[in-house]
Amino acid sequence: MMPITLGETGREYGIVKIGGNDTARAHLQNLGFVPGAKVTLVSNIDGNTILNVKNVRIALGEQLARKIFV
Repeated sequence: MMPITLGETGREYGIVKIGGNDTARAHLQNLGFVPGAKVTLVSNIDGNTILNVKNVRIALGEQLARKIFV
């Protein structure tokens, strides 16, 4: 298990766990980042992470993206 920010660009991963406090977890879950969902790391440049989840591209800051474990 690792944070999605350490993943390989272009690869699809399954979300294992969402970390962080209740507010951060709820925010990520509202965006579709839930355990069991498939997520693709589109890019990770200068602390900005772009992920594709449920056919939607979402940009997250590095601190929030680190809470997604695959």
